[in-house]
Amino acid sequence: MSSTPQHGTDHTLAYPEPPASPLWHRRGTKARPLTPEEQRRNRELLVLAQHTPRPCSRTTKTRAEARS
Repeated sequence: MSSTPQHGTDHTLAYPEPPASPLWHRRGTKARPLTPEEQRRNRELLVLAQHTPRPCSRTTKTRAEARS
């Protein structure tokens, strides 16, 4: 007999999911909806961020820097 699960049983699903953390739930009033102007601004910033290359941060010196 092998120790592999039989009939495709996934044992990770055999136990119930733990209860949600109370920190995941908002208490109090709901956040106000964004105005059309705020939505437009957020879309513009998102497009800009998606098309702007990230700056490369070097943690090690290049060969030229190491020689000097």
